[in-house]
Amino acid sequence: MFSKNAKTIAIDFDGTIVKDAYPKIGKPLPFSFETLKKLQEKGNRLILWTYRNGKKLDEAIEFCNKNGITFYAINKSYPEEEFDETISRKIHADIFIDDRNFGKNPDWLEIHNYFFNKKPKPKKKGWFGF
Repeated sequence: MFSKNAKTIAIDFDGTIVKDAYPKIGKPLPFSFETLKKLQEKGNRLILWTYRNGKKLDEAIEFCNKNGITFYAINKSYPEEEFDETISRKIHADIFIDDRNFGKNPDWLEIHNYFFNKKPKPKKKGWFGF
């Protein structure tokens, strides 16, 4: 469910959520999925806004799903939106997170701090969290 104070946040995939390895899927950037999960838990709408299409888009969506993120919409402003070439392709979002506006491979720790004013806890490694 979305919060009444929810933001609509459009996020690029290659070079933003993961290291740019297009057409392959790169490794997740540090804190990308942790930050996206927290944004989603707080009731924000996350839109995947990417150059990918077809099978490559499906692979990116599946990768995000496996990492705990299900997007509100993909390459559109809302799930029911139909493409109409007479209307601008610019999507309606409050915030855009993209490697082209945050610099190559954005710093998700900085993005997390922007939204939550505190650093996320790093993932524990290994069987016993060491």
